[in-house]
Amino acid sequence: MSDAFSPLAPTGEPLAARVYMALRTDLMAGRYEPGRRLGEERLAGNYGVSRTPVREALSRLAADGLVARESDGLYPYRPRIDQLNDLYEVRLTLELRGLARAAADPGTAHDRDLLGPELDRWYALRKAPPGPDAGFVDADERYHVTLLAAAGNPQLAEALKAVNNRIRPARMFDYFTDERMASTIAEHIAIAEGALDGRYEEATAILTGHIETSRSIVVARAEAALSWARLAGAVRP
Repeated sequence: MSDAFSPLAPTGEPLAARVYMALRTDLMAGRYEPGRRLGEERLAGNYGVSRTPVREALSRLAADGLVARESDGLYPYRPRIDQLNDLYEVRLTLELRGLARAAADPGTAHDRDLLGPELDRWYALRKAPPGPDAGFVDADERYHVTLLAAAGNPQLAEALKAVNNRIRPARMFDYFTDERMASTIAEHIAIAEGALDGRYEEATAILTGHIETSRSIVVARAEAALSWARLAGAVRP
């Protein structure tokens, strides 16, 4: 890995916000070694800014869970593989329950007013697919929470949000190829269409495969990141 980094976009946003977005993108793309401390001076040089906006950005990233504080400073997040697998199992259980309760009782069919606009957003993405982007996790989470909320039990959706908060830092590994982006968009559309049309068996099969694929990709990439951290050992700036 190297200190490759994203240039700061010339927007009207505050400098700290721009550093936050650039550093988040680079962390989620794996451009910083897990075993190397995120020193403020080094990061300031990477992004051509002073240490103050870097410090503010790191504080936000620590709250997001993308960086972890250790005894000698901040480092890129290092996921626990066993925990990831457990959390993905909880996620799958919650999301499948939404489809199952709707399938069992026609009176709890998915809320078209809630799910319909979300489906329209994914139709638009299919027409103009974005490039690989770790920040795509935000749109993905919104879709899955909306799908579950549309099944009629808001507490299931709240539980899914809690799970998402815990796996979000590792899910940065999920969207690194055009193929992965395209398959996610296609599967989201197919699942939502199936739910709205009452084709729950089909939607359940697609959703199960969709989440299991995400789990396998995230876990494999997380394991690679941990291997790199072990190899890096005590590397310091």
